[in-house]
Amino acid sequence: MKILKPLAFIDLETTGTSIQSDYIVEIACMKIHNDETGTIEEKTMRLKPPIPIPKEASDVHGITDEMVKDCPRFIEISKG
Repeated sequence: MKILKPLAFIDLETTGTSIQSDYIVEIACMKIHNDETGTIEEKTMRLKPPIPIPKEASDVHGITDEMVKDCPRFIEISKG
């Protein structure tokens, strides 16, 4: 039987739609192992952006400034 490599899905919630000026407020990842177990791993992390989350963005994803006030900033968790 051929074993397939795992498959991962990544979802980002942001402060808007511009890749030049908006920030990530939530990263979610789901990894599906394509083996006989079919194990699924899920991880989610919220981040505090350096700007207030616009109401229009909060209306879409439901994440508010209050919800991320104690979360790390992206720069604190990134390796770059």
